[in-house]
Amino acid sequence: MKLSTIVIVRDEAANLTACLQSVTSSDEYVVVEYGSVDETCARATAAGATVIQTLDWPGFGQQKNRALSHARGEWVLSIDADERVTPELMAEINMAINSGEADAYEIPRLTQFCGQWIRHCGWTPDMVLRLFKRGSARFSDDLVHEKLVLKIPGARIGRLSEPLLHYSYRTPADYWSKLQRYSRDWALQRHRDGRKTTMSRAALSGVAAFLRSYIFRLGFLDGAMGFAVCSMQAQAAFGKYFELYCLHRQYEK
Repeated sequence: MKLSTIVIVRDEAANLTACLQSVTSSDEYVVVEYGSVDETCARATAAGATVIQTLDWPGFGQQKNRALSHARGEWVLSIDADERVTPELMAEINMAINSGEADAYEIPRLTQFCGQWIRHCGWTPDMVLRLFKRGSARFSDDLVHEKLVLKIPGARIGRLSEPLLHYSYRTPADYWSKLQRYSRDWALQRHRDGRKTTMSRAALSGVAAFLRSYIFRLGFLDGAMGFAVCSMQAQAAFGKYFELYCLHRQYEK
C-alpha cells in the first residue's frame, strides 16, 4: 500500500464520510473510535475503513499512535474528521510521496469560523506536519495539542502549498465545547507535571493573547469574525490557566 489515512473520532457521524471521501487516493482508512453514541462506526465501515474501537481515552497523542500502529501504507496521512483534502491538495500529496524528496511534509491549514475563512489572527499560515513515511515518526503523548515527532536523525521535511480545509467551528457552540475540553486537558497535563500558576498570570495571558492575535497578527483584517476569534482566543488563554489554578487549589486543600 502506498498511502494510509488515519483518523481518531468520537461522535463524528456528520463529518466522517465527507472526510474520508476527500482523500481519494488513499489505499486504506484507519479509524480509531472512542465513546461515540451516534453512527460514527457505521459511517466509517460504510466508507471502507478499518474501525478500531477503544474502551478508554488516553489523550489525543496516544490515541493517534494507536491509529498509526494499524496503518500498513508506506506513507501515512493523519487528518481530523472536520478536515477536507481538496483535489488540488490530493494531487500535490501524490506528487510528494512519489518524488522521494522528503521524509515528511507540512501542509498549510485554512480554518473556517462560523462560515468565514480566517486568514489572519495567527490562524493563517497554520503549517501542520501530517504526511510522513510510516516508521519515521510518532505522535507525542500529550493529552491535547499533540505533535508529530520525527524519529529519523536529519529527516527531510518538505512543505506543500495547497491548503487542508478545516471546518472546525461551524457555530460558537462548537468553539466553546472544544475550548472547554482542551483547557481541561491542557491544565490536567501540566498539573501532573507539577506546574502551577496564579490568577494574575491567567489574566495577563488573556490580555496578551488578544493583543497578539488582533493587533500583531492582523486579526482586525478579518472584520467582525476576526474580532470574535481574537476575543475567544483570549478567553481560551485565560481559561486554560484558570483551570490549572483551580486544580492546584483543589489538590492543595
